[in-house]
Amino acid sequence: KGRDLWVLVLGKYPTHHKIGIPEFKYVANMHGDETVGREVLLHLIDFLVTNYGRDPVVTRLLNNTRIHIMPTMNPDGFEATKVPDCYYSLGRYNRNGEDLNRNFPDAFEYNNASVQPETRAVMNWIQSETFVLSANLHGGALVASYAFDNGNAATGSMKGYSRAPDDDVFVHLAKTYSYNHASMYKGAGCDNRQTFPEGITNGYSWYQLEGGMQDYNYVWGQCFEITLELSCCKYPPEDQLEKFWRDNRVALVEYMKQVHLGIKGQVTDSSGRPIPNAIVEAQGRSHVCPYRTNDHGEYFLLLLPGTYVINATVPGFKSKLKTVEIPDNTANFSALKYDFSFSEVSVRTRAASCPTSPLYGELERTSAAGRAALHSLLAVTIVLAMTF
Repeated sequence: KGRDLWVLVLGKYPTHHKIGIPEFKYVANMHGDETVGREVLLHLIDFLVTNYGRDPVVTRLLNNTRIHIMPTMNPDGFEATKVPDCYYSLGRYNRNGEDLNRNFPDAFEYNNASVQPETRAVMNWIQSETFVLSANLHGGALVASYAFDNGNAATGSMKGYSRAPDDDVFVHLAKTYSYNHASMYKGAGCDNRQTFPEGITNGYSWYQLEGGMQDYNYVWGQCFEITLELSCCKYPPEDQLEKFWRDNRVALVEYMKQVHLGIKGQVTDSSGRPIPNAIVEAQGRSHVCPYRTNDHGEYFLLLLPGTYVINATVPGFKSKLKTVEIPDNTANFSALKYDFSFSEVSVRTRAASCPTSPLYGELERTSAAGRAALHSLLAVTIVLAMTF
């Protein structure tokens, strides 16, 4: 009905991206009848702006982070939910009757759903910013869920767990929220049928989901996103909202601080000019859609403390490798900084595009072809051995 999707941006430089300052976002209410996240984010906005300059943690967080908050991604669905209900209502969907969390391109299989205006707007938003970390807020359970939501044999789905290349980081992010929440870490389900140890779950292990927003963020947006289920009751009574805010306040802030995990920096040419679209990734955890520098030549990689080899690649030139020891700098509100310079490069690289095809489907087929070739090689070897 022509309702806008409103985003409030908070930080020392709210109107524009500042080099070295990571971008963070919270999105709520993509299912219109799941209302707790919407209200909690409005409380969070008030908390941040009223405590800036008063609380040292909030002040340093806003000085060193650009925070985007979208309280509702589905305003039509919210308005259509006339009677509060703890369970299911038609307000879950948008005005066209579509589930927005089944509406994004999928990295594992073709999603035939018609892309909705809300979905398109969020996709454009993700592509226009350099988001590093995100969470989307839901209701109907009490758990922190992480990528992947979908999967195939290439990501381990045959064993009931779809593992992302940065699985260790996702587990850490989920636990950061659950253990700073008033009760999520206890792992109690909303009924006796299901529990979540430590209050977290791999999305695929919980239930398979095609076209989800968190997988899209991670694969195509270079943004780590988890899904936060904040309440057993989707649309609770008004008098419970203050308690939900108290239960989530510390977790919301601690989770935002994780945007400063890992390493960040710039890739420049011989004149010190930024090189966009350079590939920068940690060895051993490459992504099917390679993580590339933005227009400022910046990269941000969320990594847990430890030793890593960072590989910076400009197409047509020899890669640069750097071994780094990454500390936990979240308390200092700044990831480890390391810049790469390609002295032999003096031109801007071409814009890189990553097709929105099921990339992990291609990986699975490649893996299957490799296995077939290996089996053929083994068969030939056996025949030769028998011949001799």
